[in-house]
Amino acid sequence: MTYLEWAESQLAELELLSSMFPTQEELEITDQLAVAELRHYVENSASADSPPPSRPQFLIKQKLDPARVEVTLSCSYPSEYPSALPEITVRCADLSRAQQTQLHADLNTFLMENCQGEVCVLSAVEWVKDNLHLFISSAAPASKKESVCPRPLEVFSRLWIYSHHIYNKTKRKNILEWSKELGLSGFSMPGKPGIVCVEGPQSTCEEFWSRVKVLTWKKIMIRHREDIPLERPGEDTGIVESLDSLRKFTGFEEVMFDPHGNRGNHMDLGQLYQFLNEKGCCDIFQIYFGVEGK
Repeated sequence: MTYLEWAESQLAELELLSSMFPTQEELEITDQLAVAELRHYVENSASADSPPPSRPQFLIKQKLDPARVEVTLSCSYPSEYPSALPEITVRCADLSRAQQTQLHADLNTFLMENCQGEVCVLSAVEWVKDNLHLFISSAAPASKKESVCPRPLEVFSRLWIYSHHIYNKTKRKNILEWSKELGLSGFSMPGKPGIVCVEGPQSTCEEFWSRVKVLTWKKIMIRHREDIPLERPGEDTGIVESLDSLRKFTGFEEVMFDPHGNRGNHMDLGQLYQFLNEKGCCDIFQIYFGVEGK
C-alpha cells in the first residue's frame, strides 16, 4: 500500500467511528489539527511518496455493564496503519498496573493474529468490552485489609504542547512562572511555531495546561502526551524518587535555537532536533513536524 492508501483507510475509519460514537463523551479527538491535515492530505495529495505531516490521536470512552465500569481507549495511528497496528492504551481505574500490562499484551496478540492489514480500532473496542471483566475479576480475592481506603495511583505525565506561535512576552513569562510554581520540568521554545513541554505529576501538568489554554492563542493544543502510572511504594519519599527518575529535563527553561527570519521568529529546527535527541526525546520531532529529524 502507498501512504495515500493508508491515509484513506485511516480517514474512512475515523468517519465510521464518528458516526458510531457521535458525542464527545464517547469519542474525543485529541488532535483536531492532525485530522484536518489527514483530510487535506487525502483530498489534495498528488503524490504518495511521503506520509501525512502528523498522526491522528483520539480517545474512545465506554461504560460497561453491569457495574458501569468506565474504560478509555487512547488510540494513535502510525503512518503505515492499517499495515502496522495502531498504538492503543487502555485506561481503567479498576485495573492494577499489572492487570493493565497483561490486558495490553493480550489485546496486541489478538490484533496481530486477527486484524493485521485491516482497520481494527472497532475490533479492539469490542475485544475490550468482551474481555475486560476477566482482568477485573482476577483481582477479586484481594484481602479486605488491602482494599480499605486505597490511595489513588500516582501518574507521571509529560505534555507536548504545540502553538501556532509564541511571541508575547507576558505569555512567555507566565509559562516560565507557572511551570516553576507547579514544580514542573521541561522547556518552552518561543517563535513560530511555539513548543512547550512540561513533565511531572499528572495533576500539576493538567493544572498548567488549564491555565495556558485559556490565554488568547491563534492555535494551541496538546500534540502528544505521555502518561506513566507509578507503582505506589510504602513511603511517600519513594514516590518522589520514582517520579523524578522519569524526568528527562532538569528544571524548566526557555530555549532558543539561532533565531532567524524577518522578525527573528523562526528557530533552527536542526538544533531543536539535537536538543531533543540529547534529552532522549528525538521521536517527538516527527510527531510535531511529520518528518524525521537530522
